[in-house]
Amino acid sequence: MNIEFIESGQALTIRLKGELDHHTADESRVLIDEKINEGKFNKIVIDFKGLDFIDSSGIGFVIGRYKLIRKRNGSVEIINAGKKVRKILDMSGIGKIIEIK
Repeated sequence: MNIEFIESGQALTIRLKGELDHHTADESRVLIDEKINEGKFNKIVIDFKGLDFIDSSGIGFVIGRYKLIRKRNGSVEIINAGKKVRKILDMSGIGKIIEIK
């Protein structure tokens, strides 16, 4: 898993490349939570353009980041999900709480 952070004011874009699964979710969570806990962001954009695969651990990872930023009255959105990843997101129902563009 490759993670890139792009800061723009109070927005943080997180670009994920590779696979977000039970092998990578915990390590990714630690890195991303450190960045979020800097406390200067109220909007998180998770860019899935380079994401090849996501499993239930990855869905849990996204929901956890959503809960973390919502505690600060912030928002989360997912962008650029490919067909395979989008299908899994849709099946999970995550689009009911997080905007998917």
